[in-house]
Amino acid sequence: MAEDLTQTSESNVRFTEREALFYHSTIRPGKIEIIASKPMATQRDLSLAYSPGVAVPVQAIADNPAAAYEYTARGNLVAVISNGTAILGMGNLGALASKPVMEGKAVLFKRFADVDSIDIEVATEDPDKFIEAVALLEPSFGGINLEDIKAPECFVIEQALRERMKIPVMHDDQHGTAIIAAAGLANACFLTGRRFEDVKVVVNGAGASALACTALIKSMGVRHENVTVCDRSGVIYRGREGGMDQWKSAHAIDTTHRTLEEALVGADIFLGLSAAGALKPEWVEKMAPSPIIFAMANPDPEITPPAAKAVRPDAIVATGRSDYPNQVNNVLGFPFIFRGALDVRATAINEEMKIAAATAIAELARESVPDEVAAAYGKSHQFGPEYIIPAPFDPRLMEVVSSAVAKAAMDTGVAQKPIEDFDAYRTSLKARLNPTTSVLTQVYETVKANPRRVIFAEAENEIVLRAAIQYRDYGYGEPVLVGRTEAVRTKLQELGVSNPDDWQIENSASSVHVPAMIALLYEKLQRRGFMERDVRRMVNQDRNIFASALLKLGVGDALVTGITRTFAQTMREVRQVLDPKAGQLPFGIHLMIGKNYTVFLADTTVNERPGAQDLARIATETAAVARRLGHEPRVAFLSYSTFGNPSGRWLEPLRDAVAILDEQNADFEYEGELAPDAALNPTVMKNYPFSRLSGPANVLVMPGLQSANISAKLLRELAGNATIGPMLIGMEKPVQIIPMTAIAPDVLTLAVLAAAGVAG
Repeated sequence: MAEDLTQTSESNVRFTEREALFYHSTIRPGKIEIIASKPMATQRDLSLAYSPGVAVPVQAIADNPAAAYEYTARGNLVAVISNGTAILGMGNLGALASKPVMEGKAVLFKRFADVDSIDIEVATEDPDKFIEAVALLEPSFGGINLEDIKAPECFVIEQALRERMKIPVMHDDQHGTAIIAAAGLANACFLTGRRFEDVKVVVNGAGASALACTALIKSMGVRHENVTVCDRSGVIYRGREGGMDQWKSAHAIDTTHRTLEEALVGADIFLGLSAAGALKPEWVEKMAPSPIIFAMANPDPEITPPAAKAVRPDAIVATGRSDYPNQVNNVLGFPFIFRGALDVRATAINEEMKIAAATAIAELARESVPDEVAAAYGKSHQFGPEYIIPAPFDPRLMEVVSSAVAKAAMDTGVAQKPIEDFDAYRTSLKARLNPTTSVLTQVYETVKANPRRVIFAEAENEIVLRAAIQYRDYGYGEPVLVGRTEAVRTKLQELGVSNPDDWQIENSASSVHVPAMIALLYEKLQRRGFMERDVRRMVNQDRNIFASALLKLGVGDALVTGITRTFAQTMREVRQVLDPKAGQLPFGIHLMIGKNYTVFLADTTVNERPGAQDLARIATETAAVARRLGHEPRVAFLSYSTFGNPSGRWLEPLRDAVAILDEQNADFEYEGELAPDAALNPTVMKNYPFSRLSGPANVLVMPGLQSANISAKLLRELAGNATIGPMLIGMEKPVQIIPMTAIAPDVLTLAVLAAAGVAG
């Protein structure tokens, strides 16, 4: 199969068509599922959930419609609706073809703002039929996000639905781009000493996004007569007859300019939502000093930042792409706009709420950037010409934008449930999302900004090889593939890679590194009963020995292995070559990730019966990993006993570990010995007012390997938690041992974590 590489519209990530289809079909088809939020285990549960118990909330809602927000999911449910007439710049491909995009939008709502969302595809291009179909859905949802509907029908549809429905309705293709662009423009004007009231703006494009951007910046102070809008036919001026409609006519002005080139002379701002290459460098030269250029055509902008800067080094440039500074990305807006609107039960998303969102985003970019956000992008972002829009994964967006939108809804009288305590509300927004989710995303961005070479020791295995292909295609660095050369090349071809010769494959039968490996390993093992011939055989026949030696020699930056052998066997083989980090103890951590929490379990893989010193060390290192993943650690040393009740023979190491941390003045909360309920259940914790934990523990240090490994696997199988790991800590080089049950995404995650040094 030929490798058909595709480039996304929002980044420089490349992948094969086969990989995209595999992503959407693996595990279960599509990207969303419905999960019950209440117990469904017993007949009583079912009776409460359905008949006869459900009759009670039915009657309550019939008596008081507002009760639907208390007894159903409506208040946190948004419908993402399209007819597929303008899909991602691909055009009119129909309602059914739009479903993957709408599912993706639903996922973004959940990922960024904890808004439940479901996609609905309406099979009609008749605006009246579309309006009628959507309007009839009002009882089901707390908000409506319209998506990928062509202009000018989208204007008619949105306006009609806003008038008919008493819930928030927003066409994100129009207003999402407008809000983020307006935020960036506000900051660009701030940096260049301009005011919206004075700037001269040229807009190239007259589709839904362009006209929405134009309308919003006018609402924020830009003068109507100072904005020149151009379409394919040139300047939209008063009296023009060809290619006009009521929406374009609303932005017509009196001007002698007839072309984009003429309009740009002396212009302060170029706002492009048109086509690649539409802005010529020689036209940029004629703009005002310190020109502001928003070239937002996707996937390729009207002009690239390097081309603009080549003729105007003083320009501030933004695009829709993540591989250039100042990305105008809708994900900065729509999740949080709906979050704030839903939380106050707004009846609409009005102009004031959009302006509030734009202002909040702009002000956030001017604040100091948190270290974890800066680390995610490989450099220290500070407000300036190349950072006028916040990073998409800035965790503060949820709190700042949602609360600004909620307040604007209250101020303009569209909030049905005003917020009484905004400090408490902002705190609740922070708590809605698991910080691990955001930080892991930032870890991926860190590696992309600082690519690393990762050795994949079992490259003949399809799961491992698929992860290695993803590692390279997603821009994390270069994989080093260990295996028989022809076998690996054949599998690369089977997985859609067109040029296997372009990949580094290390085969012990032919590798130039073998002599150095043998010398290195013989020096290490000669006093441990190994002859040189033994070492040669190990290097030639054992892929883990060979791969570990590659890492030791610096051929790669990190190593992943283990899918074909048990953890214990793999660890023994790796330890033949690699030593623990100086002063550290190798051990394993499982991350158990729920909706709003992450729990770190240690040691789940290595040390069978750790003593007090080892337990204290495990606690300290696991707390450090928790902090790197965005959590303030609260460590509990777990036992069957809580503070000596009941008594037993295995409690002293736990008590001594606590004493050791006391002597070390550990800078995190810790307590023990504790039974799991005394460490995790707030009600039980109240029985021990002397406990030093301020809340449920998030780092659980187990008394021994048996209980730790059993607990991790039980939680994974029975509780349905997302699980990362085990993550191996404490080796001299970054090594991760993959579970034999892993699938490609698991392998990729451990490879990225190893490359980033999170589990170092």
